[in-house]
Amino acid sequence: MASIDQTLNISDPVLPVGSLILVTGANGYLGSHVVDQLLKLGYKVRGSVRDIGRSQWMTEYFSKYGKENLELVIVDDFSATDAYDEALKGVAGVVHVASVLSMSPVAEEVIPPVIAATVNIYKAASKVPTVKRFVLTSSSAAAYMPVQGTKNVLGENSYNELAIGVSKSLKEPFPPEAGFMNYMASKALGERELWKVSKESNSDIVVNTVLPNWILGHVLHPAQGAPSSAGIYKGLIAGQYKEYFSFIGPQWTIDVQDAARLHVAGLLLPDVEGERLWAFGERFSYVSELALMRKVFPEYEERYPETVEGMEEWWDESVVPNERAEELLRGMGVDGWTRQETMVRRMKETIYKDI
Repeated sequence: MASIDQTLNISDPVLPVGSLILVTGANGYLGSHVVDQLLKLGYKVRGSVRDIGRSQWMTEYFSKYGKENLELVIVDDFSATDAYDEALKGVAGVVHVASVLSMSPVAEEVIPPVIAATVNIYKAASKVPTVKRFVLTSSSAAAYMPVQGTKNVLGENSYNELAIGVSKSLKEPFPPEAGFMNYMASKALGERELWKVSKESNSDIVVNTVLPNWILGHVLHPAQGAPSSAGIYKGLIAGQYKEYFSFIGPQWTIDVQDAARLHVAGLLLPDVEGERLWAFGERFSYVSELALMRKVFPEYEERYPETVEGMEEWWDESVVPNERAEELLRGMGVDGWTRQETMVRRMKETIYKDI
């Protein structure tokens, strides 16, 4: 486990310190941590965002690394063929974090834009001679969906065929899970298409992907609110235990900084080439999560149920090849995976301290 202020130890990066890196979705929960890690290491970052006004906090927050080292650019339609042509000029590496998070039940609003954005930015990058590395933020959801009693053995060719199939079959009136199925299918199809296109191209760009599971941990700035998966604890504190966890299901957690560090590994480490890095830190169950809530947020004890009907303790039994990712973290000076309790306490110190 590392402190939130730790600088990674990378002795021989493939991209020289001071190089310019393009980070898409730079103002998001994970994207902002990727920016933080890169600036801390001495790189320059060009961050793409959809709204400069909502991202002004970044200019102030990251000025501690030198105001000249962060540039924000607007990309309105990230799936457009020429969306990143200007942003890629002079760039040495790309970290593509941006995705469609609308959870729309309409598959056409989610899946085609994600695939197009991923393929288009890679193809555009392959035409820029300075670009040497490309890292995609994929997702555990791209590989599989935890199902009670199912022991998935995940690997290089694991993709969430269940979600892809369900997404294709969705019709109105859409079921409650439709949006999440479309999201999972988009991540699976987007990553798979990237590998296909990159292998068919003549580009020398090294491609790596990172597959985070449920991201938790420190939020950099109050202006971000309770972003993405970090916001789920508001519902749990409000007593909406069954509503939230029947939707998510037992799986794994990953600290947001550990996830960002693995993106840095895919971008900078010489021996990481053509890899899927499995950002799976610690398993949880319904029962363990409720126990953690009582431990970290005891002041809301009266809101927690003793048990939740139909949510007996079960754990994701999948075999996940996450040893490589932990090895990379340790090689950069991090003492293994951050524990979930630490992640949640860090969130409590930031976004949940005033609840």
